[in-house]
Amino acid sequence: MLSSKKSRELLARAQKKIPGAVNSPVRAWNAVGGDPRFAARASGAYLFDADGNQFIDYVCSYGPAIAGHAHRAVTSAIAAQAHDGLGYGASTELEVELAEIITAAIASAEKIRLVSSGTEAGMTALRIARAATNRPAIIKFDGCYHGHSDSMLVRAGSGGMTLGVADSAGVPAEIAALTMVADYNSIESVEDIFRNNPDRVAAVIVEPIAANMGVVLPEPGFLKALESIAHRHGALLICDEVITGFRLSFGAACERLGVAPDLLMLGKIIGGGLPVGAVAGPAKYMDLLAPDGPVYQAGTLSGNPLSVRAGIETLKLLKEPGVYARLEAAGARLEAGLRDALAQCEARGCVNRAGSILTMFLGPSRVRNAGEARTSDTVKFGRFFHALIEHGVNIPPSQFEAMFISGAHSDADLDRTIAAAHAALAVASRG
Repeated sequence: MLSSKKSRELLARAQKKIPGAVNSPVRAWNAVGGDPRFAARASGAYLFDADGNQFIDYVCSYGPAIAGHAHRAVTSAIAAQAHDGLGYGASTELEVELAEIITAAIASAEKIRLVSSGTEAGMTALRIARAATNRPAIIKFDGCYHGHSDSMLVRAGSGGMTLGVADSAGVPAEIAALTMVADYNSIESVEDIFRNNPDRVAAVIVEPIAANMGVVLPEPGFLKALESIAHRHGALLICDEVITGFRLSFGAACERLGVAPDLLMLGKIIGGGLPVGAVAGPAKYMDLLAPDGPVYQAGTLSGNPLSVRAGIETLKLLKEPGVYARLEAAGARLEAGLRDALAQCEARGCVNRAGSILTMFLGPSRVRNAGEARTSDTVKFGRFFHALIEHGVNIPPSQFEAMFISGAHSDADLDRTIAAAHAALAVASRG
């Protein structure tokens, strides 16, 4: 057994002062059981916990560490910026530079507004959409996560005609009722909502490649049909690429899939591991934002120079030749190894992958939506997770999260991970 004395001591201290002992719920390991380990540092492809244990890391800060943890170019840039000041309450040249890089890479992003988190990006995108259409309602998809604003903490009812029900206490029913939930990869469920709510829907918001029910890919034609339906009914299409933006290619995944969103949400990678979010889109929508337009949005730390500098350096690294080809090859290698582990252990399951993000679902033979994802054997996944930890591999502590590969993961790291997955599946299958 790996040492965990220091982590247990830190957990006891945290339980006295921090709600649930965590500052974000998934870190509590409630979905897999046991006591969470506290991180001490990370470097490249590796995470080190408070007890000194080393893990090959596939959490990667849930995506931003695409170049690897503590990449020298990024950390040196942050240190240099810190020497010049942490923030000014004024605009900077760095903000302009980052905006120019992003808008040059994404055709639909004529203008961009930086914020401090993906949740803020979602709030702002919805507000713009409602102002642009003068309509109140939103369509989202079961299993897609767009931050923890009141409007987005809603999942599916019993069908396309059902109004939203809040997933969280503290969300008024009147607000939840403005969010209606469709089934991912089901155009029919979207059509039903529009048919039963004429002239009420301001926008459809979607993860072009879902990553918050585990990785789930859009079926051919789904996103293009979604774009067409939204526009036919006078609604906007919002693509949430907080995870996938600059993860699968230098730009937006939706554009690779043939879709031009009306509004685009970004985050994670564009901040290089520091807090960031962004909304982008055509000028006709973005110019609705204050101070030029009637849609108010503000943030003391929006465009924070540390985050912006880290984002600029990360995007420079990603623009180097061959980066995405190497990430794709690494993703394919790990996917093949995990599929082989399932087969060798005669374990039911499937692996969904998009570039350098993937999920191994234990139980279902396919996952195309949240309903199929929920048929996963979460108890078995918990055993698998803990067995991987014992073999020195760290993955997200939930069946319904994505694993992230970075440019720092070597073939040797991937092969060690595959070997660990074989052993961990054998343990999980024994119960």
